[in-house]
Amino acid sequence: MSTRAETFTIEQSLPRERLDSFLRARYPAVSRGAIQRLIEQGHIRVNDQTVKPTHTPRAGELVSVTWPEPRPAVAQPEQIALNILFEDADIVVLNKTPGIVVHPAAGNEAGTLVNALLHHCRGELSGIGGVVRPGIVHRLDKDTSGCLVVAKNDAAHVKLSEQFGGREVTKIYDALLCGELPRKRGTIRAPIARHPTQRKRMAAVEGGRESWTSYQVIEHLGMATLVQAQLHTGRTHQIRVHFEHLGFPLVGDETYGKRHNARFREQTGYTAPRQMLHARTLAFTHPGTGKDVTFDAPWPDDFADTVKALRAITTR
Repeated sequence: MSTRAETFTIEQSLPRERLDSFLRARYPAVSRGAIQRLIEQGHIRVNDQTVKPTHTPRAGELVSVTWPEPRPAVAQPEQIALNILFEDADIVVLNKTPGIVVHPAAGNEAGTLVNALLHHCRGELSGIGGVVRPGIVHRLDKDTSGCLVVAKNDAAHVKLSEQFGGREVTKIYDALLCGELPRKRGTIRAPIARHPTQRKRMAAVEGGRESWTSYQVIEHLGMATLVQAQLHTGRTHQIRVHFEHLGFPLVGDETYGKRHNARFREQTGYTAPRQMLHARTLAFTHPGTGKDVTFDAPWPDDFADTVKALRAITTR
């Protein structure tokens, strides 16, 4: 596979932005660390000059990106069952099983979705995500289920990344919240950043990145509420953080709702198996055909069983 290059012009000066952060938003499938390495190695240049990751983007500058040929994947293929909603030469759309990590990381080198995809696709995955994340355009948390699209070639990866970065992808989730949400519908616009003291958590904090979630109530279930939430931005843990910010964290979410969940268990006698969050719908423009496509993932058994159990508790 040969290297692939692209260029674009920065349209607006960003005096408070760094080049690596700017490019991370443009290419959300590529980690910030990988972007920094590409800049430092001269694969990303500005006006044909090498720059630092801290370079401030200025209007009119020409950015050139040369994606190096991917190295052989470190992750090993593993025969792990996949729930495939759709597949063709360009993409695979999955209904992700809860409990599976998307890509290898420290402590999770095997048994991930990437290991399963390497076996299923037999080498037909994009290389832009690097050796650890081949084909991965976006991700879901380990304990979140539902729709996930994977790129099988670099061209598909670039087009999908542009859609995710440009907020052109429709992402709708079903979520179970602790408590009875009073409003039938609403909008949450609370900026999100890394938690100031707990580095593994995110938080709604002043000065964070713009974050926007809208929601509507589907069903009241006594001490819980079933909602449908749409992500208009794609921040880490966005739905979990936003509903905690409202005071109605997700059922089963011990990271963002430990106290609420303890009260929920005490009042209902029910313990959820995980955070009750499911990526229901994913809609985008197919990177190969150019047609608009929509995919819907049915609830997994544990989500359906939890809703059923809460309905039964409500009608006692």
